Amino acid sequence: MDFKEFILSFKTHTGPIPFTEKIRNGFIAGIAILLLGLALKYLPQPNYPLVMLGPIAASAVLLFAAPHSPMAQPWPFLGGHLISTLAGWLCSQHISDPLFAAGCAVGLAIFLMHYLNCLHPPGASTALTLVLFSAQFHPMGWPWVVCIVLANIGTTLVLALLINNLVPGRHYPMRHISQPTLQKYTQPKHVQLERADIEWALTQMDGVIDVSEEDLVEIYELAIKHVRNPDGKVNA
Repeated sequence: MDFKEFILSFKTHTGPIPFTEKIRNGFIAGIAILLLGLALKYLPQPNYPLVMLGPIAASAVLLFAAPHSPMAQPWPFLGGHLISTLAGWLCSQHISDPLFAAGCAVGLAIFLMHYLNCLHPPGASTALTLVLFSAQFHPMGWPWVVCIVLANIGTTLVLALLINNLVPGRHYPMRHISQPTLQKYTQPKHVQLERADIEWALTQMDGVIDVSEEDLVEIYELAIKHVRNPDGKVNA
């Protein structure tokens, strides 16, 4: 990559998302956070009050602006936060240096989320939160921490299921399509997609697609090369 390409790489990748969709995403995410706050306020409180976790706001971006994303599905959302909670709690308990504990907590959380197939970026923020605010969490004990996390992610998932399926054109969670099902959608070999076709298709999708148009084009071109030469090495 030369210097010019390096500078141009900082340019934002703006997807063809309608302005009304942007407004809708912000509105329903804001409503969801408001309802979450009300639920936490009126749910039965344990020995210590239930509080809203900051990382849930990051999760709201995925759940309500990109509900089709693999990282926004129920298992990544639930598993990612729970695994990261465990990583953050263990590191804050057994590593005295807060900076070292923060690095270990985030690294361990990412590794475990990868290993358990529940990668959810806001989960790493949950791990970091438990380390940075360990002075507040530790005196209250791990049962309270678990109650907070479960109340936050459980309520948010219920809201995601309700809101995303009430909004016209949305479906959540996104069903995984097995390989046999995908085969019937195989593109005829005489059809050649153009970049304009991919751009149009993006405008028909609900929410934000967390991949650039350039990446989609490259994926398509690599897939075509593989179809033409399945036994050979495909070069990007």
